[in-house]
Amino acid sequence: MTEPVSERPTILIVDDTPDNLRLLSAMLSDRGYEVRKAINGRMALIAVEAAHPDLILLDIMMPEMDGYEVCTQLKSSPKTEEIPVIFLSALNEINDKVKAFTVGGADYISKPFHEREVLIRVENRLMLRRLQKQLSEQNTKLLEQNERLNQLNAELERSNQELEQFAYVVSHDLQSPLQSIIGFVDLLAYKYKNKLDEKANRYIYFIEDGAKRMQQLIQGLLAYSRVGRKGGEFEAVDCTAIVDAVKHNLSASIAASQAEVICHPLPEAIADPLQLSQVFQNLIGNAIKFCRSEEPPKVDISAERKDDQWLFKVSDNGIGIEAEYFQRIFEIFQRLHTAEEYPGTGIGMAICKKIVERHGGQIWVESTVNVGTTFYFTLPCDRP
Repeated sequence: MTEPVSERPTILIVDDTPDNLRLLSAMLSDRGYEVRKAINGRMALIAVEAAHPDLILLDIMMPEMDGYEVCTQLKSSPKTEEIPVIFLSALNEINDKVKAFTVGGADYISKPFHEREVLIRVENRLMLRRLQKQLSEQNTKLLEQNERLNQLNAELERSNQELEQFAYVVSHDLQSPLQSIIGFVDLLAYKYKNKLDEKANRYIYFIEDGAKRMQQLIQGLLAYSRVGRKGGEFEAVDCTAIVDAVKHNLSASIAASQAEVICHPLPEAIADPLQLSQVFQNLIGNAIKFCRSEEPPKVDISAERKDDQWLFKVSDNGIGIEAEYFQRIFEIFQRLHTAEEYPGTGIGMAICKKIVERHGGQIWVESTVNVGTTFYFTLPCDRP
């Protein structure tokens, strides 16, 4: 089976001198080009319409319609404007050459021409046109891919909004029947306190404890779904004041654990103040919760500017996290410890991640087991 023959580039030669036509035609045919010929400007336009050549060698001085007029017409049509035109002319004044390039010429060869010069200029122009075509095709593909990506992003955004709405509705609607279960279990325990045996009382405790944990999970899911749906407006906030307020909210646990919370001067950031408070409260609260028994918690909070972002750092001296769990802790309902060891829903860090990403930032962790943990998160210096 023979390989298909590749299509040869087509060159149109326009010259009213028969000797030039024969010489150029023979020279280019020997180099493997498909050659078309025209002896005046009007025939040239007809030939272009019929053959749509890859390149035109165009004489300037011709009867009725000169080369400048031919090139001007070609460049004014979307169908032919991309065809490169090389002028071949005995006119050798600088004004003639300037006019040739002004009307759209790609190159200019003075007569009498040299065969080698013509071939090199033709090959260079054809190679340049091939590259331009390839770039145009690649740009078209990139535009199509970008359009498809935009469509997928829009679909993903719509899907996420629907999922958030679903989570909000489900978690909101589940609270009422769950509250009824908790209420009736409390009533059962109170009314039959001295009438049930130890096993029945234990069953009631398990039901009550499970229902309350479920209530915490539902409330956590509700809080998670509210991040995108119920977020407030971004405004300039004093991050030091935010941390001071969080320390006041956590004052009971700070006092109980004898924790030391050090906050270095923090910048003003563009953020949702309530959500930023949630981030700091989760990070500081976790630093106090996951402490080592042999020494009181120590939390250090600082920030520095990195290009167009603020980099915040919350470090502690706690129990640490193994490297294999660095990503898992940011997933919803993922816990590294049992509820008996460390109470909580396993949703706090997922909320932090969602809040930071809503602000156009990122959050990550570095940690060494039994040494401590540092959480980093970024916020843009300007509005996201």
